[in-house]
Amino acid sequence: MIPVSIRGLVVAASLLAAPAVLAQDITVNLVNEPSTLDPHQQWNPDSYYVYRNIFDNVVTRDDAGEIMPQIASDWTQLSDTEMVLKIRDDVTFHDGTPLTAEDVVFSVQRITNPDFGSPQLGQFNQITGASVSGDHQVTLTTDGAYPVLLAQLVKLSVVPKHVVEEVGDEAFNANPIGSGPYKFDSWNRGVEVTLSRNADYWGDAGPFEMAAFKAVPDASTRVANLRAGAADLIVSLDSDIARQLDGQAGVQVLTAPTERVAFMGINTIRPPFDDPQVRHAATMAIDREGIVQGILAGGEITADQMATPAHFGFVEGAEPIVYDPEEARRIVEETGAGKTPMQFATSPVYDQRIVQAIQQMLNDVGFDVEISMTDMSTYLQAARAPEKADRPFLSFGRWSCACQDVDGVQFPLLHSSSSWSRVEDSGLDALLETARASLDEGTRLDAYGEAQKIVHDNAYILPLYQAVALYGATEKLDWTPTANESLFLNRMNWSE
Repeated sequence: MIPVSIRGLVVAASLLAAPAVLAQDITVNLVNEPSTLDPHQQWNPDSYYVYRNIFDNVVTRDDAGEIMPQIASDWTQLSDTEMVLKIRDDVTFHDGTPLTAEDVVFSVQRITNPDFGSPQLGQFNQITGASVSGDHQVTLTTDGAYPVLLAQLVKLSVVPKHVVEEVGDEAFNANPIGSGPYKFDSWNRGVEVTLSRNADYWGDAGPFEMAAFKAVPDASTRVANLRAGAADLIVSLDSDIARQLDGQAGVQVLTAPTERVAFMGINTIRPPFDDPQVRHAATMAIDREGIVQGILAGGEITADQMATPAHFGFVEGAEPIVYDPEEARRIVEETGAGKTPMQFATSPVYDQRIVQAIQQMLNDVGFDVEISMTDMSTYLQAARAPEKADRPFLSFGRWSCACQDVDGVQFPLLHSSSSWSRVEDSGLDALLETARASLDEGTRLDAYGEAQKIVHDNAYILPLYQAVALYGATEKLDWTPTANESLFLNRMNWSE
């Protein structure tokens, strides 16, 4: 096989543009505080917003969504199962220690170690080996062909081997050391995380001396902080609040369609949802178009599959999900499904108008559903309970893999081996495995088409809509949101 080399010799101008004159600090209002600052432990938005500025990843995406070099300056696909990464030789961690190929290998081995228990394991467990294979060179080996390897490496942060081994995982989470444009400064639990600019960063220096990420669960309080100048950027707006801010002096609303799919998770292991009829009743009870048009009205699009048109593996012409509350009511009454009290898991980071609407629609057809609101950390722990039967009956979620490939969405949510899954279907497993192990696009698309039919026919999960990200910001902030929902501080600036 002739090696194919993908060279990263020219980095997009948006990544290498010289920073403007350093100015004031920036304050960002999140919904929750990060559940962790260890990038191998979690990938939820409030954690990712912060730690992605502390750490560099193997590769990254530019603002247009194209994969670009970061710690790996270029890469070569040697065979179906081997990729060689060339590692930069001019990067240092925040403690002044050079970043080496050994650190990359350690990071790969750490996140793929089942005993470490990373929630991201399902997105990296096709990697079976990582080794230093030359000066500033790493070779990755996969279990068969793995067409989305590079896209998944976009999410793999490089951590310092010497620090993690010396202090341990818990201490590393409390005082993370990376090589990114911002250094960890402090974590006042329940209040804020502060970062300071890394003046020795190998790439674009950040334009802010300090950045504070504050936990502000209440949306109206986040908006009040923005209006008062106590926050420069706020996340997770809903369309009603965005309309209130739009046109107001001193602030701006920023928006971007995302590759995130909102969904209602269903525990197919727990009665009564072990009955396909009951699952279909739950999906038929939900007026998804009414949610998108009547509640959200921010540009969202209903989804009939766990994918968006931006994902490879999106099934054109997928069978629609029927809205039929009368038939749902008949099934619930006939099966007695309404006799089982069930909790609907959610967290403040999500739009509770939607959660409440779904709860009402389910109860209207005879289900007995109660909302269970917890902080994000508790919500995530429940979603990944060791026994599938202990995971929530129902949950609201919004999933993104930032990989633009269906594998990163459907494998973790639907494959029986995943710690996120509430499904056991060997036929579906086989199709998802085929799709992630073939370099032939036709084979992959065929597998995803068949998988989509199985998911639809068995009502394993309810896709709701393609999400849109809405932010509020001071009019002084110059920043363009992207589909991957990253808050890269060194891609922001103050306007003139």
